[in-house]
Amino acid sequence: MTYLAKPKMHHPGLPVNRLGYTRRDYEGAISTLCAGCGHDSISAAIIQAFFELDIPPHRVAKLSGIGCSSKTPTYFLGHSHGFNSVHGRMPSVLTGANLANRDLIYLGVSGDGDSASIGIGQFAHVLRRGVNMVYIVENNGVYGLTKGQFSATADKGSKAKRGAVNNDEPIDLVMLALQLGASLVGRSFSGDKDQLVPLVRAAVMHRGAAFIDVVSPCVAFNNHPGSTKSYDFVREHNEAVNRLDFMPERAPITTAYAPGAVQEVLLHDGGTIRLRKVLSDYDPTDKLKAMAYLQERAAAGEIVTGLLYLRPDASDLHDAQETVATPLNALGAAELTPGAGALAAFNAAHR
Repeated sequence: MTYLAKPKMHHPGLPVNRLGYTRRDYEGAISTLCAGCGHDSISAAIIQAFFELDIPPHRVAKLSGIGCSSKTPTYFLGHSHGFNSVHGRMPSVLTGANLANRDLIYLGVSGDGDSASIGIGQFAHVLRRGVNMVYIVENNGVYGLTKGQFSATADKGSKAKRGAVNNDEPIDLVMLALQLGASLVGRSFSGDKDQLVPLVRAAVMHRGAAFIDVVSPCVAFNNHPGSTKSYDFVREHNEAVNRLDFMPERAPITTAYAPGAVQEVLLHDGGTIRLRKVLSDYDPTDKLKAMAYLQERAAAGEIVTGLLYLRPDASDLHDAQETVATPLNALGAAELTPGAGALAAFNAAHR
């Protein structure tokens, strides 16, 4: 019999954040994923990011679909709100929740099967509408729950564990996110905590649709020679366009990066993303050049990681719909049903 509950006792010497929470307060249940799964590293990065941002767990709503990736919200932020939806439908459920209560921080966790196949239509519309959310895809190129078939993000020519070769063109979710209007787009590797944690922090504090594609090797079915999403392949072909740190407005944070060209981008909340340029000519605010660079490096067999695109002046769905500042779930009957006269005036304005 396996006992998965974690002890609630904390060591009195554990570091605490500004709220008095320890990192343990941001954890969830013990993971039941395979030992070494990249998804567990992503969960650890999310835990670290929210701990460092001093965000109370109850202010977070985490939503997911179906698949190994969609199990992971159980393993972090155990005291937050959560909803596990059906396969591919996480974005629409999250959109409805966001419209009802704009005061929560929305975190959508999905996988390459969940978002690039059955849920690709939902993926497209949640990004183009600018829903204020962090959309993380834990991308391993296979269906891990159903014995490792190729997913829609598997690279053409990559080999399955038993030797089968994928002959289909891959769907690049990062390129789609750029085309669809996501206002923060990044890619990282589950094994690169130094890059992933500040990227998640920046996405959480960004207003608008933030998308992060995280290459996350499946140790059971896609971590072998011939796989383009294995630990060894990604480490050998990773092309980081920048190294980043995120600094909230309220407290200065020093960076351990080596001296070099630095670019700072101010966010709407006063926080700053600081980029140390690895490539001197890479500009994350130029969408067209970013897309061209991604295509160029993909043709060379490289995986580009880092903050790939950012629009600092982005808006969200509530701005577009001109909703009231008060969350809809807090409005009373008088505000929600203003009467026949108000309805008639509204209809007349649209004739």
